[in-house]
Amino acid sequence: MPVRTPDPDPNEPSDDASRDPLGLGDGMGSLPGSAANPAWLSDVELAEMRRRLPMLYVEAIPVRTDGAGIVTQVGILLRATPLGEMTRTIVSGRVRYGETVRDALFRHLENDLGPMAFPLLPPQPTPFTVAEYFPIPGVSAFHDDRQHAVSLAFVVPVTGTCEPRQDALEVTWMEPAEAASDALSAEMEGGRGTLVRLALASVGALR
Repeated sequence: MPVRTPDPDPNEPSDDASRDPLGLGDGMGSLPGSAANPAWLSDVELAEMRRRLPMLYVEAIPVRTDGAGIVTQVGILLRATPLGEMTRTIVSGRVRYGETVRDALFRHLENDLGPMAFPLLPPQPTPFTVAEYFPIPGVSAFHDDRQHAVSLAFVVPVTGTCEPRQDALEVTWMEPAEAASDALSAEMEGGRGTLVRLALASVGALR
């Protein structure tokens, strides 16, 4: 299933004032370039770019840790697709032109988990893996029927209260074994069950 992480339109005064009902990944939908963000794309421009270029994403698996830094819980998002289907996913979204990876990661964590999530980002985040999403199933473990996307994936501890916004309905906190289960993997879009398992393996949370 395709990547779905809409962002608000930066031409609007409020972070929640404008959403992307089509799930175009970065909210680049309604307006062409402007003084606020000259790299903003219209729907037509975005579709053209997706036909010609790989798109750069960041993805994050939010976790809770104990005092020793051991992962105790994994946060999985519940979303409704445009067709009304319920699916599980993770924090995900595109990197904007001129934006650092760190800033993009923080922005999407705040968009999906709310401003009180308080993610702990290092000064220079390092992904645990690079995931490649292809529009043709079977090329890799990850699939996005709209585009070829390259995603930098991170494990991010959060210390605050998560209150999902935009198209995320809730965050379900699971023990690592449950998050890595086949049952959850079957509910996750785009092959992200594999990404969650890779994330848990990278922090030594798989048993």
